[in-house]
Amino acid sequence: MSQHYICKTFPVLHMHCASCAKRVEDAVGRLPGVTRASVNLAASSLTVVFEPWALSGIRDTVGTAVRAQGYDLLAGDCVGAVDENDARESDLLRRRTVRAVLLSLPTVIAGMFFMHAPYAAYLMWACSTPVVFILGRDFFAGAWAQWRRRSANMDTLVAMSVASAYLFSVFNTLFPVLRTEGDGYPHVYFETASVIITFILLGRWLERKARRRAAMSVKRLAGLQPAAVTVVRGFGKYAEIPVGSIAAGDIVLVKPGGKIAVDGVVVAGHSYVDESMLNGEPLPALKRKGDKVFAGTINMKGSLHYEAEKTGEDTLLAQIIRAVRDAQGSKAPVQKRVDRIAAVFVPAVIAVAVLAFAAWLLFGGTDGLVHGLTAMVAVLIVACPCALGLATPAALTVSIGKAAEHGILVKDAESLETARKVNAVVFDKTGTLTRGKPTVVAIKWLHGDDGAAPVLRDLERRSEHPLAAAVARHLDGVDDSDAPPTEHFESITGKGVKGIAGGKTYLAGSFRLMEEHRIGIDESLLAAAASAYGQAQIVVWFADGEKALAVIAVADEIKPTSREAVRLLESRHIACYMLTGDNRHTAKAVAEQVGIARYYADMMPHRKSEFIKYLQSCGHVVAMVGDGINDSIPLAQADLSIAMGQGSDIAMDAAQMTVVSSDPAKVSEAIALSARTVAVIRQNLFWAFVYNLVGIPVAAGILYSVNGFMLNPMIAGGAMALSSLCVVGNSLRLRWTK
Repeated sequence: MSQHYICKTFPVLHMHCASCAKRVEDAVGRLPGVTRASVNLAASSLTVVFEPWALSGIRDTVGTAVRAQGYDLLAGDCVGAVDENDARESDLLRRRTVRAVLLSLPTVIAGMFFMHAPYAAYLMWACSTPVVFILGRDFFAGAWAQWRRRSANMDTLVAMSVASAYLFSVFNTLFPVLRTEGDGYPHVYFETASVIITFILLGRWLERKARRRAAMSVKRLAGLQPAAVTVVRGFGKYAEIPVGSIAAGDIVLVKPGGKIAVDGVVVAGHSYVDESMLNGEPLPALKRKGDKVFAGTINMKGSLHYEAEKTGEDTLLAQIIRAVRDAQGSKAPVQKRVDRIAAVFVPAVIAVAVLAFAAWLLFGGTDGLVHGLTAMVAVLIVACPCALGLATPAALTVSIGKAAEHGILVKDAESLETARKVNAVVFDKTGTLTRGKPTVVAIKWLHGDDGAAPVLRDLERRSEHPLAAAVARHLDGVDDSDAPPTEHFESITGKGVKGIAGGKTYLAGSFRLMEEHRIGIDESLLAAAASAYGQAQIVVWFADGEKALAVIAVADEIKPTSREAVRLLESRHIACYMLTGDNRHTAKAVAEQVGIARYYADMMPHRKSEFIKYLQSCGHVVAMVGDGINDSIPLAQADLSIAMGQGSDIAMDAAQMTVVSSDPAKVSEAIALSARTVAVIRQNLFWAFVYNLVGIPVAAGILYSVNGFMLNPMIAGGAMALSSLCVVGNSLRLRWTK
């Protein structure tokens, strides 16, 4: 997301279907300064992207717009507030459902077995009234709120159907116009009204429980941080304070089995730390003085003292929660098409119900009114768009949460849908297939003269390249008291650095840099470089303006999972490429070790981008895997960009997906998860559309002329609830797949 915009997520109450979500999105999307509004029905949340100038009072502005549509905004933190509200509403729904069942049972029994008994209709009337107007009052309140705004949603359908059945039954009880054949007792549908309310309450209760399970990943992540921590307050003195009171620079003690509260650096002690909840890695990592630790991870054995570096919303855990929450609120392309259907769905259903009633009334003969009323109520109930609204967000919520638990952060739903189409993966080398922590293994000085070592160290200190940092670390002990200062420093992208010291020009970098400046190279240095190339080591050259002074061999260890990552991708018939700015000797050696047959050396960022363009022109859907910062150009060009996370400096905004642990094998996991998610979304949409395409005509009475079948509105209510449960249940299968 662009740095020029701000993104916030708000919990929203009382949304039940796709048309509810669409109405909230449209209302908020029209606000000044808002560039995008996206509702996640499965998580009951609204994500708003807006310009910074609109930040002041954004919650009040959004809240006013949401309430104007008949919904409400929750105060407080999104995860905590939604979780607390869901628990409260789930308990309320459970109690209402139990009461509705107890009151509906006598109504159903009387309607099925004692319809002909004296005063049966009055008994059913008495039992159904509290179900309809007390336990089901929210449906009427919601429908009235929508009616005042000249709109309609699921509450409108339920209220119309239940009110039609109830009012007709009351009228026919008091003024019996229609009677059952032969016995003179009136037609009533009190049991239909009661059971419809009961079924929908039951369905909403079960659906809410399922949706809470689907959104469990963010709640689980949010619960990783401890509530209180122990900090050092002087020599040998400790104090326990709330986690929100920690400031950068505080020294925190974490005991064996304790959770690390904020991001920091170990200053004393050593222990193994379980980081699986953040990066999906099963083995604990050894932490010693100078190593980084992250909020939410668990200290296994010894005690650790660490200095707090990042707190609150700046910690890696907070970034992950924010990324997962934002991604769960985004929309896949298929969902946008569903939204367009949802916008006209409820009005269309009402029109079909009225037409069905009118057709039966005109052409249904003596039973036309009864059949017309039955058809209208059944159509209004069976066509509820709940399943349609949950089909995509339920699957995405589960999938993105599962990905986060395995150390894969998905930026948006569109990238998750794109990943399954990838048939070519382009890997950067350093930090992706290799560990990205190079170390100097040897330096060969010309004629053994290392007098220019202080200049080399000063040049490399000024560079931001990881190879330069490795060289500078290796030369830390060099005495530079008599060394001239470096002037006119220049970083040459992709090639190295240049500077002037003591009136002489010095260069440090690649062999190409040496060639461009026509630097003479002694045979002994060429032999040392050839030996380093043969061992898959990287070579850094150091020269003055005329001749090479040294050759430095730097080793960057291959990640243990790199070869397996390539094998997994190629087993899925995905072509793998390696592009690197290193020389062809190093590139060849690394490519052979990881099993990549297609590799290209001496590739500058713009050339990597051009190569990706070439693959795309050949019909490939390309994923680029890099560090998310140095490879920003090719990452932006690729159809899917995947960043390798590096500790707390994880580049979440640089790519559509981020692998927290930097394990390249997780690229295949992400693609496999994408394929499973899209399959589940398609199954959900198929079920939702087929259910409505079949259910609406049957409810309208299309089968009556064939076999005399009319859909009972009570069965329609059960089918409607079952359709939503099927969609959410099918989505939950993603949690159990490997």
